[in-house]
Order: sequence, then C-alpha cells, then structure tokens
Amino acid sequence: MRLGLTQSLRAEQRLIQSPQMIQAMQVLQLPLIELKDQVEQELQENVFLERQDEAERSDPASLNERPDDPRDGDADGYEDRLHRELSAEIDQLESRVEPSWRQRTGAAGGDDEDGKLEALQNTPGRATSLAEYLMVQVRTQESDDELVKVVEHIVFSLDEDGRLSESAEAIAQQLAIPLPLAEEAVAVVRDLEPSGVGARDLRDCLLMQLDRMQFVRPLTRQIVENHLDDLAMNKLPKIAKATASSIEDIKESWEFLRFSCKPHPGAEFRAGAASGVMPDVVIEEVDGSFEVKSQRGTLPELAISPVYRNLLQEARNDPKVYDYLRKKIEAAKWFIEAVHQRQNTVERVATELVRRQEGFLRHGVQHLKPMKMQDIADAVGVHISTISRATSGKYIQTPQGIFDMKRFFSSGTMSDTGAMVSQQAIKDTLRQIVDAEDKDQPLSDDQLVEALGERGVHIARRTVTKYRKALGIESSSRRKQF
Repeated sequence: MRLGLTQSLRAEQRLIQSPQMIQAMQVLQLPLIELKDQVEQELQENVFLERQDEAERSDPASLNERPDDPRDGDADGYEDRLHRELSAEIDQLESRVEPSWRQRTGAAGGDDEDGKLEALQNTPGRATSLAEYLMVQVRTQESDDELVKVVEHIVFSLDEDGRLSESAEAIAQQLAIPLPLAEEAVAVVRDLEPSGVGARDLRDCLLMQLDRMQFVRPLTRQIVENHLDDLAMNKLPKIAKATASSIEDIKESWEFLRFSCKPHPGAEFRAGAASGVMPDVVIEEVDGSFEVKSQRGTLPELAISPVYRNLLQEARNDPKVYDYLRKKIEAAKWFIEAVHQRQNTVERVATELVRRQEGFLRHGVQHLKPMKMQDIADAVGVHISTISRATSGKYIQTPQGIFDMKRFFSSGTMSDTGAMVSQQAIKDTLRQIVDAEDKDQPLSDDQLVEALGERGVHIARRTVTKYRKALGIESSSRRKQF
C-alpha cells in the first residue's frame, strides 16, 4: 500500500448562487415599504443609479454619446471588449423600459402634485411613545432636576402596558440614591396620566384607577381586591356566594370595570399603533372580470445615470478606475433588473391566485378554496421557495378587503358533498356557529364538532379546539353568560 499525494481530475455539476441571484431573492422577499427603503439606500450608495425623472432632466446629449468603436483603431484589448459588452447590455436595459408595465402600475402619466398630496394624506403619523408622553408631564410639573432624572429612569423602565416591575428599594440600590428619593419618584410616576401607569400588577392598576373616581360601589372594589382571578375565569356564582351578592350585581360591577377602567393603560402608545399596510397588488372588478394591478406606492422609477458613458470613456486609460466604474454600473443594472423581476413575479403569482380564488373574491371566505404553494409554483413555472418569498409580507387588496397573500394558502377537508373546504372557511363557519349560540348555554367543543358535522364538515375535537384558540374564542365555561 502506497501513501502519498496525488492529483486527479473529475467533472461535477454544482449549483452556486451568484451575488446577483442572492440580491434578486432578497429584493423579491421585501415588502413594498421595506423595498422603498432599500431603493433609497441604493440611490445613496451608487452614483450611477438615478430616479427616472432625474435622468430625464439630465443633458440629453449624453444619452446619445457612444464611446469610439475600438475596431476603428489598431487595438482590440480586453477593456475594449468589456466596454462594448457592457454598453450593449445597458443599451438593452434602456430600451426595455416596459411602458406597458408602468401603465399597469400607475406610476407614470399621473399628476405629480396629486400623487404627492395623496401620499402625504395616507402617510401614518409618528406614534408618541408612552415614555415621551409621561416625560412631557414630568418636565412641566417638577422642577427638581435630581428627582426628574430618577423619574426618567423609572419611566423608561415601564413595560409596554405601563407596569413597573422594580421596587423602590431596587431602584434606590441601582441608582445609588436615598430610598425616600426613589419612593418619591415612584409616587410621581403613579400620579401621571393615563391613570394606572406605574402599577405593580393588574390588581394594583385597577385599584389606582378606582381611587381617582368620585364614586365606586363597595362591591366593585371588593371584587378587584379579592376575586379578580375568579372574575377572569367567569366564576360568577362563586363570587356571588363569597360576597353575598346577586349575580346581577356581580355582572353590573363587571361591566363597570370593563367600560370604566383600562387594564393596559400603555397599550395605546405602543409603537405599532401608527404603522400602515401598503398592498403590493390591487384586484379590481372591471366588466365582470377581475384585473390585477401592481402597486408601486411611492417607489421611484429607477434608471442608470446618462453620464456613465462619458466617465467610462475618460477612464479607459486607467484600469483601476475603469474596473471600479464598471462594477458600479453592473451593480446598478442588476438592482434595476431585480426590482423589475420582483414586480413581475408578484404580479404573476397574484394573477394565478385570482384565477383560482374567483369564488372568494365574489362571495367571501366561505368560498375560499384549499390551495398549496406548490400548486401556484407549478402553474407559474417557478420553485416553491420563490412563491414563498413572493408572498412573504405582501398584502393584496381585494373586493373582500386587504389580506396577507399567505392567507390564501391552506389545506382543506373534504365535505359531505365531495368538495374540498379550506381551513379558513372552516374557521369562518366555526365563528358563525359560536356567534349564533345560546350565550346562557354555550356549546362545548364536542357540540361544536357535531354542529360542523351537520354542515357537512367532519373534523376531530382537537382540531376544533385548535381552530377555536386560533380565533381567540374562549372555552364554553368562560363564554357562559349568567
């Protein structure tokens, strides 16, 4: 047996993702709002990438300028060939501006001022955070700088519901301050608006709000102090027995708490309150048929700067500069291609969705058909991962409302008629049954199974429980009204 180093040749095929392919996949997966941010970033980083209106305002003569044909000279080097190839590719890109696609998206041909005004009117405002709202009150009420600093620490330590998990002792130890100062700061926070901010838990939060009211029934306060857990579990008879009160009195106090108190006083200041949804695709019914229109929103139309040809021509004698410019131009070209490809893929997927879900578009969720991503991938002629990226975070505006595109993909159950019923349709039917039930005798999960079976849908009890929880429907014991 011989040991040693040897060399051998073999042929093999491997799939390697190029940087351009990776970029195209990333652009495809971006929602419209995030894509706008990515476009703005590319415009700042690549000087050869411009908005279409800026390119049109540039010197038109530069668009017609072409580098001298190297074949006229006696040299036909590597840079000359690259220059011709790159110029030919960009010429092809410029000629393939797709005016019909622009008309479908509605990005061109409109009144610029009207478009800007509409975008301004539909832009969600910046949400004020709970901490900012509280600190405005503190700075107008307190003049002690040392106290304000401690209060600011406490305010920014509150959770999203406005609760304070740290005790005054822990705050004093953490900031190395006297305990009375920490207690005073906590008291200042608990005295701010909205009422309930700075509470230790739900019970403390409700009691803080009841303390600020002019009149509260003793029974209501007693329920909050001693029977809040039983109230959450809908054990009204147990509370009535413990408090020697009637069920009606308990229900009246419960209603008072529901409509007069806020268990989560900081909820309205959450960061997501001002976020908006921008649909990538709009479905409109025209003359009895549905049309798919891509949406660009405020996404600018991109073009390659017309000054690139002069720069390339001037840099041909400097290989390093020429190579840098060529890479930047290729990056701009590939990004424009990726954006166009994204729009085209999303539109093709949406068109196939509309073709398969026409019943839903006309009649609602009860007519939503079961559908898998593989079905759309086979119809469009792409890989299933492309469908996943094309629908991830994308929204579609339909006559039935605005939906996440991934909502259209769900498995199904065969009904008694032999037709497949989607999970969304079953969930909608389940909600209808619960809404129509006798609230004094709500249906158990077993009874919900029977009710669905009477409508031709047969599923297991554990599936009903899973769907009920997904819809946010409580159990029968907690839905019961006394």
